[in-house]
Amino acid sequence: MSGITGNLDNTKETVDTSNDSIVVIQNLETIPGGKTLDVAAVAADVNVIKAGHIIIEETSSGNLKPMPVSGADYAALPASHTYKGVLVSSILKTKPFAAILVRGTVNKVASPYAVPAGAITALPLIRFTKD
Repeated sequence: MSGITGNLDNTKETVDTSNDSIVVIQNLETIPGGKTLDVAAVAADVNVIKAGHIIIEETSSGNLKPMPVSGADYAALPASHTYKGVLVSSILKTKPFAAILVRGTVNKVASPYAVPAGAITALPLIRFTKD
C-alpha cells in the first residue's frame, strides 16, 4: 500500500465540470479502477484539479500525481518521474480519486495548461488535438 489517502467525508463542495467533456473528447481507455493521486505537492490555494491535467508517476514508488505547475504553466517534469496519462474529469484536491486516460483524444487548447511536448511524445496512444 502506498500510504496515499483521500478524504471520504461527504461535506458538500461544488466542482465545475462543464469543460470536462470539451477537454477529454474521446475516452477509449483508462487505468482500470482509477487511482488515488498524491496531491501533497499541489499548491495550498488549489482546491480543484481540472480535467486535462497531465498525470505523472514517480518511478521509485509508483505513486501517481498531478504534473507540477509553476505560475500559469506546467513546471519541468521532476527527476525520476514519467508521464502516465491525463485526468479525465475535474476532482477536488481533498478527494483525489482519479480516472486517468491512457488512450483517447484530448483537446490541448482546452486543457488547463499548455501540454508539454514531452507528454505528447511519451503518451502516443493519446491524440492531442486543437478542436
